[in-house]
Amino acid sequence: MKKILILGSSGSIGVNTLNVVRKFPDKFKVVGLTVNSRIELLEQQIKEFRPEFVVVTNESKARELKSNIGNLCDVLSGNDELLKAASERDYDILLGAIVGFAGLQPTLEAIKRGKRIALANKETLVVAGEIVNKLVLEHNAEIIPVDSEHSAIYQCLVGENLNEVEKLILTASGGPFLNKDKSLFENVTVDEALNHPNWKMGNKVSIDSATMMNKGLEVIEAHWLFGLPVKKIEVVIHPQSIIHSMVQFVDGAIKAQLGLPDMKLPIQYALTFPERLQNDFKRTDLPVINALNFFKPDFDKFECLKLAFEVIKVGGTAPCILNAANEVAVEKFINKKIKFSQISQLINKALDKVENHSDPDIETIFECDKKTREFLMDAGF
Repeated sequence: MKKILILGSSGSIGVNTLNVVRKFPDKFKVVGLTVNSRIELLEQQIKEFRPEFVVVTNESKARELKSNIGNLCDVLSGNDELLKAASERDYDILLGAIVGFAGLQPTLEAIKRGKRIALANKETLVVAGEIVNKLVLEHNAEIIPVDSEHSAIYQCLVGENLNEVEKLILTASGGPFLNKDKSLFENVTVDEALNHPNWKMGNKVSIDSATMMNKGLEVIEAHWLFGLPVKKIEVVIHPQSIIHSMVQFVDGAIKAQLGLPDMKLPIQYALTFPERLQNDFKRTDLPVINALNFFKPDFDKFECLKLAFEVIKVGGTAPCILNAANEVAVEKFINKKIKFSQISQLINKALDKVENHSDPDIETIFECDKKTREFLMDAGF
């Protein structure tokens, strides 16, 4: 029986994790759940899974929840309690599904305790990959990716020699604007950008998919997860989202992991590895799918993807600046303060103006994130 702490239980990854746990009541016990403010859904989760504690970072919402559920479990509040949950509570696996930079610090706390981290929060490795990898080795922790693309690569590499890898091939659906001319990006609405053709995701990740920044962040994450230089990482557009990613080896052979676009599969793999447990999830029917297509990405049209490739080559705090700027820009777009086409412009502006620090420590990473956000909140957009 593995004890699981789920950070971000109200998001799509958190909900799907609980869908997996529900299938295997003899394998997993949910000991803790955390959310920011979605207490209505959290209340339902508490009643079903009976965790020992929950953390609601929004303190007024935490008080409301406590009033609603009585003594069903401990209700804690605030970011400090979130960190204490990761650093002090009893669990075996941390499922990191908090979106954005906010997921970094609790993940670091779990790594320092030598835990298994089922990682959905790609920003952890984007902004602090080198530091994270050193801590993983130092504390004998384990990171198993939950992103479908990185899970696919992880699975393809089991039993293989990393020195025999020629390249990693990350697949991308192309998002809702794959066939939309760049000249029309000026008038893209928030609803259009959120309307992903294949996946149901939260707002932030959906907008990142529309700009293809999501794939750019995944390139940086893959660099740190698998220890390969960016010249050995390729992105290929695959609209059907059936092949989740591939590995090409030095002899020319390519291994691919296929499946329906269903996050329960990589989540289950991360929780059960090295075992594979039988489930009743819908199976992939290749004759029904019929055809799989592939295209090269348009780096001019999707500038955010190009920027991600550039910053990993620059290194230092450049990926941190990219990530912070993107989070601010996406929030501004969702709140209709900027146009869709201005997301990449804001990121470019931050990369140009915010100082890059080579070989940063963790304090420098946090300071860089803060300075980037402050700079862009004051920028004239």
